Amino acid sequence: MPSEFSQQALNILRDGSQFQWYVIPLLAFVFYVYAVEMEKKNYTLVLAGLAFWGMDWFNELMNSLIFHFTNYAPLWCCPGDTAYLILIGLNIEIMFMFAVAGIIWTKMLLPNKEDRILGIPNRWFVAIAGSIFSVVVEFLLNAVDALTWDYSFWDMNTPWLIFMFGYLTFFVVAFWVYDMSDMKKRLIAVSVIWGVDALCVLIFGLGLGWL
Repeated sequence: MPSEFSQQALNILRDGSQFQWYVIPLLAFVFYVYAVEMEKKNYTLVLAGLAFWGMDWFNELMNSLIFHFTNYAPLWCCPGDTAYLILIGLNIEIMFMFAVAGIIWTKMLLPNKEDRILGIPNRWFVAIAGSIFSVVVEFLLNAVDALTWDYSFWDMNTPWLIFMFGYLTFFVVAFWVYDMSDMKKRLIAVSVIWGVDALCVLIFGLGLGWL
C-alpha cells in the first residue's frame, strides 16, 4: 500500500490541470543557456551538461521502479505543489534545474584537470562540493515536505547515501565526459546515457506502464 506521501504524488502524477504559466519562462531559460554555449561553440560543455542531466533521468527512472516494485514508496517523492509531476520523484521544476545544473557546475572546473583546490584535484573538489550543496538543498526541501523520504536508510541520518548515489555520480560522469580526449567519445558516452534512459521509458513506461 502506498505511503501517505506517495499517494499524494500519485494523485497529481502527470495531471495536466496542474499546469502553471511559469513553466514557459523556465523552458526559455534552459533554451537560452544551451543556445549561448552553442553560439560560443562550447560543445564539450554542452555534452557535459547533457551527461549530467541524463544521469539524473536514469536515477529518477530507477526511483520510480523502486516504487513500482515495493508499492510503498520511492526513495524520494515529490508530493507538493508543482506545475507538472513527470515521475513520482521528478517534477518539471526539478527537471529544468537539472537540465542546466551540469553546465553551471562544469563551468567551475579549472582549465587544467591536474590543478588542485585545497590539495584536492579540482574535478573531485567541485564534484564533492556540488554534491554536498545538493544534499543540503534536499534537506531544506524535505523540511517543508516538498521532497519527501519514507525509508529510514535514506534520510538526514544517512546523508552519505544521498551524497553518493543521489548526486556524486552525476558530477563524476559529467566531468568524465568533459575531460574525454575527443568529441567522438563524448558523443558516444552521452548517446549511451540517453539511449538507456529512452529504453527505460519505452519498456517500463510506455510498454509496461510501471512508471
